[in-house]
Amino acid sequence: MPQSLTDVYAIILAGGSGTRFWPLSRETCPKQMLQIVGEDTLLRQTIKRINGFVPPENIWIVTTEDKAQDIKFHLEPLGPMAKEIQFIREPIGRNTAPAIGLAALHIMHVSPESIMVVMPSDHVIPDTEKFLSDLRLAIQGAEEDYLVTFGIKPSQPETGYGYVKVDNSSRMELNGFLKVDCFFEKPDLQTAISYLSDGSYFWNSGIFVWKTSQILSEIRNHLPALYQTLKKIESLLFTTEKPSIPQSLPVREAGAIPNPQWSMLYTNLESISIDYGVMERSQNVLMVPATFQWSDLGSWAALDEIVKKDDAGNILRGNTIDIGSQNSIVFSGERLVATIGLKDMVVVDTPDATLVTPKNQVQEVRRIVEVLRQSGREEHLIHKTVERPWGSYTVLEKGQGYKIKRVVLKPKARLSLQLHKRRSEHWVVVAGTAKVTKENETYLVHTNESTYIPINTKHRLENPGEIPLQIIEVQNGDYVEEDDIVRFSDDYGR
Repeated sequence: MPQSLTDVYAIILAGGSGTRFWPLSRETCPKQMLQIVGEDTLLRQTIKRINGFVPPENIWIVTTEDKAQDIKFHLEPLGPMAKEIQFIREPIGRNTAPAIGLAALHIMHVSPESIMVVMPSDHVIPDTEKFLSDLRLAIQGAEEDYLVTFGIKPSQPETGYGYVKVDNSSRMELNGFLKVDCFFEKPDLQTAISYLSDGSYFWNSGIFVWKTSQILSEIRNHLPALYQTLKKIESLLFTTEKPSIPQSLPVREAGAIPNPQWSMLYTNLESISIDYGVMERSQNVLMVPATFQWSDLGSWAALDEIVKKDDAGNILRGNTIDIGSQNSIVFSGERLVATIGLKDMVVVDTPDATLVTPKNQVQEVRRIVEVLRQSGREEHLIHKTVERPWGSYTVLEKGQGYKIKRVVLKPKARLSLQLHKRRSEHWVVVAGTAKVTKENETYLVHTNESTYIPINTKHRLENPGEIPLQIIEVQNGDYVEEDDIVRFSDDYGR
């Protein structure tokens, strides 16, 4: 083991969009922020799994600039520990090799003798104790300068996972580790069947353990262009032994905010995975055969592996009624979804979109998302109801030149001091009392009363009361999207 667990850092990769879980996942609410399995969201489960094994300040989340603030809000239910978690913000997602390299730069300046545990934010691992036991073994291998990964023994010929081929004869001489021969991308069905019968192939878990110095050395050897750019970024981020930190930023944001000097360097990096760029090329890789149950939830069909089913093999969640279906998955929210006689189907209902597909075609959900993106629709971007640190809003209706929303503010919460350049807003209070700031005027608006905010008017809405404030907001203008906002003051650092 390292000198102490304070030398072990958990790097959680949380920049993905999770398009294969559409329509439940959206770009502003990706898979890792959903409660799909278990009693919490996948990201918070990942943090809880490692918290206590390492100090909370050694948990570092790597994500893109556009997702970082929402993830911070998402972590608030974790309580005081959430304030200790570090963030590294990428200007734009460039796959796992650049993300891991950027994290390694930061950690080297904090703890040069450190070990990194790299984990995706959206995997399911029900047995924490078994995971931590295997992790302790992996750390022993990392201390000997190996790159260590975890392999999952296949239970079926899965075509949605990458594979790791090992030398089974190496188990004894390596004290429980297996020497990795090579990595393979997602196979076709016949190849997956041959992997299953061979016995030397494991699913690639995408979880890695290594010395921080060692992974930087491997990147230098196998991805020299990436390494050279990382060194240029390092010279811009770190002027002494510690990151160069603007005075207005909290310490836990040290060196993490993209700026024009290094943002362009990072943006121009090749998008490449750590698997392809380093792991497949290195001769220094060991694998721990995992004793823990694992799923990367790569599609809706993956729920079959980890969620308890009824007697007919169905998984039914939410407001559902089913008659006579078999081996099907039905997810619903508040709206009733009734199904009859389905077989091997997936049905997922949300307020603005419904997915219906055979299980064997769930991987094609990504194509639906791409069609939505290309056609300029919003159903891949955002839900009708959007959670915010101050409360939530729900889009009730939208048309040419107008939008109608229900806005709910928590007690004592307030929005930013802001203005809109292309729309006006008319607020009707339906519950509670609103405190409204409009330019230099401040006044109260009670239930059944309303107020009007013209275009280009500085304003703020807040809830001075002890119960949630609910208003109906009617927007009018030639542009009514959420990015028409100029903030002058904000309690949440946006």
